[in-house]
Amino acid sequence: MSVVKGSLSDADLKVVGTALQGALVDLVDLALVSKQVHWNVVGPRFRSVHLQLDEVVTTARRHSDTVAERASALGVNPDGRAATVAGAGAIGTVPEGWIKDSEAVQVMVVALGRIIERMRDRIRATDEPDPVTQDMLITLTGELEKHAWMFQAEDN
Repeated sequence: MSVVKGSLSDADLKVVGTALQGALVDLVDLALVSKQVHWNVVGPRFRSVHLQLDEVVTTARRHSDTVAERASALGVNPDGRAATVAGAGAIGTVPEGWIKDSEAVQVMVVALGRIIERMRDRIRATDEPDPVTQDMLITLTGELEKHAWMFQAEDN
């Protein structure tokens, strides 16, 4: 069996691999939580919140694949298994059962805020060791911040 070897030094690869793995976990977690809320949201703003949640899921799924493939290209095995995500995700648990639209919005504001904070830490960490990964994380974080803004606007 051959092992993929990227162009980064071992020290840089450790920093970048940790950042990419953390980003992957957070994106898989975000997609799952957003779908859970999507399936259970109720209330007068059901339709707009329901559709907005689908947009978050699309973003999270698209970027999770990009992040995982970047890790693979550098020689890091991406791990998006359920147990890994459950053990390392930033979001935590979401309410069980039906979720009032206003509560759904608040869940997403908090979830996105936690993930954005962690993404910004990863952006700082990858500045020197791998600007390519940093650029990818910057783009991703910009999209997450747009979703956070839209949910915050719903919350007022």
